[in-house]
Parts: sequence; structure tokens; C-alpha cells
Amino acid sequence: MDSFVWRIMEGLAVRQTLALAAALLLVCSQAQAGDRQDCIDNFNKLVATSPERVASACRRLAEQGNAQAQFNLGSLYHVGQGVPQDYAEAMKLYRKAAEQGNAGAQVNLGFMYAHGHGVPQDYAEAVKWYRKAAELGLATAQYNMGGIYANGDGVPQDYGEAMKWYRRAAEQGLAKAQCNLGIAYERGTGVPRNYVQAHMWFDLAAAQGEKDAAKNRDLLAAKMTLAEISKAEQLARD
Repeated sequence: MDSFVWRIMEGLAVRQTLALAAALLLVCSQAQAGDRQDCIDNFNKLVATSPERVASACRRLAEQGNAQAQFNLGSLYHVGQGVPQDYAEAMKLYRKAAEQGNAGAQVNLGFMYAHGHGVPQDYAEAVKWYRKAAELGLATAQYNMGGIYANGDGVPQDYGEAMKWYRRAAEQGLAKAQCNLGIAYERGTGVPRNYVQAHMWFDLAAAQGEKDAAKNRDLLAAKMTLAEISKAEQLARD
């Protein structure tokens, strides 16, 4: 193909990618909860094929104050995709988006503090940002709050509080929270021991492919009556 024609076609592809990335960012920032995951999945597919171009599109919108773009550009700096990995830059962008109320940025900012990425490890700051995102309804943040209270990281250890947060995430369908809730009911940790509830949560997590959930369910079933298993399975279907 003539090199001049190829350069024109390549230029069109670049502009189309930038336009699509910008459009997806705007849609994601306005999407309702039910549509947001599809939007995020489509954006991630675009990142996988053209990370540098997507980073460029994110930067343009981020500089205009778009919180979703700030969050996504921060994520790219966090993992080094389309831009050099830079925890400090990721933190700066996450903070800008988090202060605008972006729940994804809030939970990632909490993660950075919890793990000491780009900042000294600070569980109190991690809890602060996890809680903000959890109260906005983000399931991963609710799961992280469960872990914070279960382990006593930056807060007094409180299994009851941990189960409250795990339940919120589990009821949104987060498989790892469902599995943890199953373990809690089986052992009676933070909740009354209840094999029927444990089996139900294991079953729900196993249906999503959560590691060890099916094994935990089947081991638990050996301790249960057929009537209890039947009830648990019915609860999982309802």
C-alpha cells in the first residue's frame, strides 16, 4: 500500500480511537449502576487494543476536570499501561477524581494507602477512602471494608461489622464476598452458625466460579441433613 495513503488511514484510525475512548469515558461517567459494568468492560477492551491512544484521550478529558477520565488515567499509571508506571501520578489523579465523588477512584486510593503504593502505608487513610466508596454502594469497597474489620487493619477488629460489609457486597453478587459470608456462617464468626445460610452463600459463589466455593459447599453438605441441603438450594435459587 502507498505509504502516503497508509499514513492517512492510520491517522483516521488514531482519531477514531481517540473519539471512541472519549465517548466511552463520558458514557461511563453518566451510566447508571446497571449499565456501568458493560461500559467499563468495553473501555477495557479498547485499552487492550490501543493503550497509548486511550491514555491520550483520558488525559485530554482529565485536564478538563472529568472525574471518570482522571480515574481511568490514574488506573493506567497505576499498572503502567499506555504510560510508564508511576504510582505518584496515579495517586494524584485518583485523588482528584475521588474528591469529586468517583467511587472507583476512592477505592483505588484506599488500596494505594493500604498497600503503600506511592505513599507510606496508612490504614486510617485506606479506611477513610474505602468507606466513602462503600457508602456509595461500590461492592468491591464494601468487600474491602469487610476485610479491614475482619483483620483489624486501622480499626478495632470487629467480626460483626466485617460481616455487615461482606453481606452488602454479597447481596450485590460479589462472589468472593459470598464465599466469605459462607465461611462465616459455617464457623459462626460474626454471625450465628447456620449451615443452611452457609451452603446457600457457597452455592451462589460457586455458580460464579469462585475458587474453593464449590469445595466448601460440598464439604459442608456432609454435615447437613437432606432437608437442610434442599432448603439451602431453594434459597440460592430464589
